[in-house]
Amino acid sequence: MSGAGRSTVGKVMEDQGWYVIDNLPVSLLPDLLQISAEREGRLVGDTAGERIGLVLNVRAQGFDTLTESIRLLKDQGWRTHLVFLDATNESLVRRFESVRRPHPLQGDGRLLDAIVREREALAEVRATAESIVDTSGLNVHQLSRKVSPLFRGEASERLRLAVLSFGFKYGVPLDADFVFDMRFLPNPYWVPELRPYTGRETQVAEYVLSQPGALEFIDGVDSLLDPVIAGYLREHRSYVTLAVGCTGGKHRSVAIAEALASRLASDEVATFVVHRDLGQE
Repeated sequence: MSGAGRSTVGKVMEDQGWYVIDNLPVSLLPDLLQISAEREGRLVGDTAGERIGLVLNVRAQGFDTLTESIRLLKDQGWRTHLVFLDATNESLVRRFESVRRPHPLQGDGRLLDAIVREREALAEVRATAESIVDTSGLNVHQLSRKVSPLFRGEASERLRLAVLSFGFKYGVPLDADFVFDMRFLPNPYWVPELRPYTGRETQVAEYVLSQPGALEFIDGVDSLLDPVIAGYLREHRSYVTLAVGCTGGKHRSVAIAEALASRLASDEVATFVVHRDLGQE
């Protein structure tokens, strides 16, 4: 989606050694890969060597043929991975208004109408994406941290598991594969000496984890995900988002997210934590 953070993600890819092209006409993609393969003395379809990233939106010429082009590339033996950047309509409106730039589909109409038209035009692309990243509420640094594991190459075959804390009052993440509600635990907000701190700090984490049901919940999630992770590894899925929420995303969800990331890390699973709404209050 326009305004969902394409430029930021493109910079992350460049920092990790990708050759990034912005809005290449889709019809030129086969020629680009042919040139890349020949330059490195490889056969077309050889997935070793240069990593190429295309950053596209609906303005790219031939964008409506993208999903078919990707299917053909896969048939030829190329390894592809489609990442779709999304955000709520409200977040996109705020971003366009803050930079005072028109939406590429806006013309003389309303901004929100343009966003809705773009969302409809991208429905097929979103449905075929291997990874969907919700950028709502994330600043550029948080977004960079969230997407960085997607582009680290094939050196590790481990599943990359993002454990995301959030506040329900700011909305449920669009890209979550699993969502858990921490509001069954007592809220440290109502403990005056704990209110100023966050779930990343010892006194709050100890309080949250000492509550009845907290450790049992972590044990339960660990057991629940055992067969799921085994299945993801068999299917070569590379990226999963597990979201845990509380009211404001400051205390309970943060502490539980940190504990879950520690518990779920293994030789086959690389975990990292993103605290989406920390600092909102």
